Amino acid sequence: MTSQRPTYRDNTDDPFEDAEDATEEDLWFLPPPLEQEPDLLPPGPQLPPDEADLLRDWRAAEAGQAARLAQAAGRLGALGDRLSRGPEGWRHRLALTEAAELSWIAGDRVGADRLALWMALHLAGVQDDMAALARAAWAMRRLTGGPGPEAGLAGFLDRRDPEAGTGEDRFADRAGGWEAAMAEASALHPITRAAMGVHLWALAGLGEAGDPLEAAVTAARIAASDSGAVFAPVAMGGAGALRPGGTPGERLGRWLSGMESGVLAAMRHLDEIELWSARAEATMSRLSGRTPPALRKAFASWPLLSAPMAEDLTGASRAAVQRNLTWMEEHGLIREVTGQGRFRMWKAAG
Repeated sequence: MTSQRPTYRDNTDDPFEDAEDATEEDLWFLPPPLEQEPDLLPPGPQLPPDEADLLRDWRAAEAGQAARLAQAAGRLGALGDRLSRGPEGWRHRLALTEAAELSWIAGDRVGADRLALWMALHLAGVQDDMAALARAAWAMRRLTGGPGPEAGLAGFLDRRDPEAGTGEDRFADRAGGWEAAMAEASALHPITRAAMGVHLWALAGLGEAGDPLEAAVTAARIAASDSGAVFAPVAMGGAGALRPGGTPGERLGRWLSGMESGVLAAMRHLDEIELWSARAEATMSRLSGRTPPALRKAFASWPLLSAPMAEDLTGASRAAVQRNLTWMEEHGLIREVTGQGRFRMWKAAG
């Protein structure tokens, strides 16, 4: 029996002589195409949607809710007309109420009484958060009047980069991106642009997550730009209008619902204070001097008043203010709401 030895092909001179005959599947030593490579990298930041697609979505959302938009715009215009025919104190009162509501939505929880004391006298309690008071006061000032965000977002927000600030994280660059996107949406209704502005706020990196204060104040001014009102009351209707998430259509729907509720709440507020002003004027007609009418005006402009606030706002003496406050309380025009001996505050009694 003869043994057979294995034979080996000697191709050392040309190791790739058969490469031309091999199929692509046989070339196991080549890396696969890039599109077949598994993605083993951790997820990174997602790019925002294309601006053209985003604007198209908001146009579609506006067209799909044209009837609701027209109704909301009509109610906001009616509020603006009423404010233009009323005393200046009404704007102040609504702005303070809206700023306090926004503060609660933002988590600062500055009540109308604390904000009123801070705005009138710069008084704060020992346990008051000074930063929260300053933010609420900023919101009230911007809601009361002055140049709107269209005149420059940095000036409206009162935010500046340091002189030596450079790099991609500069506020001016982020604000410029937001302003450019809003300029592209100039054909949209101001109310729609306001809702879009809130949506773009986080994408542009303008505010911290979960802090809607600056975005809400900016949007409230934009929404009212063609209405005659200084701002659109949104927080007075609840927090639903500022809830994030959803498609542009869903966001616009929540914004319209919240704004309509806010406008109706503001109208009811004005109805109540107008009735109170007429009743107070008739009841106090027997009183002489300049302090009674000055106090009526102060209570119509501020939701809550303390004796030092009334003294500062009316320019009357402490004795005159205390005497008139006591008279008004005895005649059912105002009621004390703090229930304490010191630092008492009163509000108009409905």
